[in-house]
Amino acid sequence: MTTGCLTILIALITVLGVLVSWLWYRHWHDGNVNSERRDGAFASILKQAHARAGDTDRALETSGITDADALTGVIWRHTEAPVIAYDASRREFTATAASSAHYDAKAILPGGGSGQVTRCFVFTFTHRPGQAWTSRVSERDDGVCRPGTAIGGLVRLAQTRISSMYAEDLTRAGVQKALDPTGRLRSYDVKSAVRRADTVTVSILLSSPDTTVGQCYRFTRHVPGGDGLGSATAVPASSC
Repeated sequence: MTTGCLTILIALITVLGVLVSWLWYRHWHDGNVNSERRDGAFASILKQAHARAGDTDRALETSGITDADALTGVIWRHTEAPVIAYDASRREFTATAASSAHYDAKAILPGGGSGQVTRCFVFTFTHRPGQAWTSRVSERDDGVCRPGTAIGGLVRLAQTRISSMYAEDLTRAGVQKALDPTGRLRSYDVKSAVRRADTVTVSILLSSPDTTVGQCYRFTRHVPGGDGLGSATAVPASSC
């Protein structure tokens, strides 16, 4: 091997070594940065969960209402939990919801990327006679929130279907057929469809795919003039 070839080989090995070292350092550095940003996103989610619980406490305390359905609506507006259960014997509501946050992830390639973290929370709101509302926030495994996430998707689908229906079809049988054309699904159980003036209220029991969790929702459709289309709203209820 000539001196010139040896010099070129040494130069190539040196360049390769520098490149490998740089890549290793970037991998180590970016991993640490992403870990810190991920931890920050987790902390932000937890802070927001406690803030929502506090806001819900204050809203329940100042509402002055005692009806379980109305209280369920208050909790839903502040926690955005798709599943809210009520235990009358304990005067206690339990709301289950998953919360997510995005963060900027560093990457070797230009432009970086986006990371997402998700946490599952259970909010418990209790009202003892003669006492103020109290709340607890506990973090659970993702599997606890999975049925509620599925029910949230069912709610959005039902809203879309009910919004696109003609007024004359907004009956119990009509809505059931629109949501379950084949009659084989167990996700939707339309309990009633009541029309008062220019408003139709549809009560539906929605169940997660494994049917382990169910939640009653009331969908309200405004039908101006008695016909035509309109957007539907949805609010969870303590019972159907």
